[in-house]
Amino acid sequence: MDQPEPSSKPEVELPAPGDETSPPPPIFSTQPSVHRMFTGPEGLHPGWRVFLYVGMGVLVFLILSNAQFLIPERGAGYLWRTLFIQAVLVVSSVLPAIVMARVEQRPFSSYGLPIRGLMRRSFWIGLLWGVGALSALMFLMRMAGVFNLGALRLHGERVLEFAVFWGLFFFLVGIFEEFTFRGYPQFTLAQWIGFWPAAILLSFLFGLLHLLGNIGETWIGSLCAAVIGLFFCFTLKRTTTLWFAVGMHACWDWSESYLYSVPDSGGTTPGRLLNSSFHGSRWLTGGTVGPEGSVLVFVVIAAAWIAFDRMYPARRSADLPSSGTGEDARPARETSGHHQE
Repeated sequence: MDQPEPSSKPEVELPAPGDETSPPPPIFSTQPSVHRMFTGPEGLHPGWRVFLYVGMGVLVFLILSNAQFLIPERGAGYLWRTLFIQAVLVVSSVLPAIVMARVEQRPFSSYGLPIRGLMRRSFWIGLLWGVGALSALMFLMRMAGVFNLGALRLHGERVLEFAVFWGLFFFLVGIFEEFTFRGYPQFTLAQWIGFWPAAILLSFLFGLLHLLGNIGETWIGSLCAAVIGLFFCFTLKRTTTLWFAVGMHACWDWSESYLYSVPDSGGTTPGRLLNSSFHGSRWLTGGTVGPEGSVLVFVVIAAAWIAFDRMYPARRSADLPSSGTGEDARPARETSGHHQE
């Protein structure tokens, strides 16, 4: 019988068990990493969450603000239209945060504005700080010889009517500006870059928008707005709530625009109480900006910062209540975000 001819192909020698070697890993990963741009450890990336918040806010404002055309433009209708737009701004800042709270599965109070805080003492103390700080500033300007109160512009019932109207208006201003710059965005960005980097970024933006959005504003007034914004961030960190800042912000603006009847970021309000006047160096008077453009405002802010630090000292974490709800306790947690009150 003929024998089979040997194959001309060389035999392939199979590796013995355990001798298999894995190929070297690629130098550059070929796996798509786009998801890393959108998600983080807590779900959607904080930057995109702030983007969604702002986008929803703009959409809500555009929808609701159309109703202003139902209000007359002239006479008292102008004032009511102004109040309506301010109320729309509040809704546009708060409603998207309520939606995001549901999406993120956390209480709305986490963003620093618990509803029940309106009746707590932080808000009312903030009101006193607002009128006190602005009065201190006007006193310094009076001592410098650049400010004069003048005579009354209003009499009788109109004094109370405009006092209440502008009180309500600036209360809405306080809620809108504080929550927009130190509420949801501050809480969310603090999770990403830390509390103070977020505070500096948002306070700088707060000052920049004052410069771009107000006729008659100057760089000193813009810097003042940024520094005051940082001070309000400091009060947030020490009290864990925005209500002190809302109260102080509202009463500062009310005292400036109505009580002392001076320009606020370059504008004056109708229905102000006094015929106040300035004279002298614009470095002391603030020029077209008003008291917030005076170099003396930084003296008042520095004094307020020192006084608040003494009255609301930082506490060690071991000394804090475990619930995190002690709004009436004057010291607060030193953390990167807000806490439920």
